[in-house]
Amino acid sequence: MTDMWELDGEAIEKRVAFQAQVRDLVWRETRRRMSFLGFSEQEGPATPNALAPTSAAAKAVHLMYLEVATEVGHAAKQLATDAATRAGRAAATYADLGEAAGISRQAARKRWPEAVGTHWALYLLTGKSRPHGMTVQVLRSSSKAIETGLAAVDEGALTEEGAVGAVVINAAREAVWACYFNDGTYAPEEITLPEDLQHVPAPGEDGHSDWLLRWDQHITRKL
Repeated sequence: MTDMWELDGEAIEKRVAFQAQVRDLVWRETRRRMSFLGFSEQEGPATPNALAPTSAAAKAVHLMYLEVATEVGHAAKQLATDAATRAGRAAATYADLGEAAGISRQAARKRWPEAVGTHWALYLLTGKSRPHGMTVQVLRSSSKAIETGLAAVDEGALTEEGAVGAVVINAAREAVWACYFNDGTYAPEEITLPEDLQHVPAPGEDGHSDWLLRWDQHITRKL
């Protein structure tokens, strides 16, 4: 977890300001709900501590504040889970997730056990003549990705713009399965990609476009 003492002055000010915004959001929602306690938004206390500390009204307000704060925590937890899942699909590691969340890699793995390594990218090379097209799908299981790739290449023979090659890439950006349409057997043929094509840079990284070109050339030589 990030130590406040390790932050510079500007970073600390931003964090404090953000926390104040969250507190303000919780308090505004608490005031909105005060109608259930018999207050109007205008009649209610201006701050959480404006009532007599031991009064029944103060107890009701503080419990309402706690209820809202707890809901905010649940919402933030779900937002974090969604963000971790999307980051995992974009090839983030548990070390990356832990650094972003201010926790250890092990804690990130425990908190989001399905965020990393549970998605596979299916790349399809399309069109029987060059320049080929390219499509990408993200699936949640390797078997579904392979099944989808095989079906696409098998059915691709029926149209000029159909798929002629497929490769499945795991979350570690490793090519774990590939095939192309073999005109000799009239069926998809599974292949092992050469070593220099087995690691696939993520979209946006240096080398990704080069990998796509080299994979295209490799499949084209087989067609």
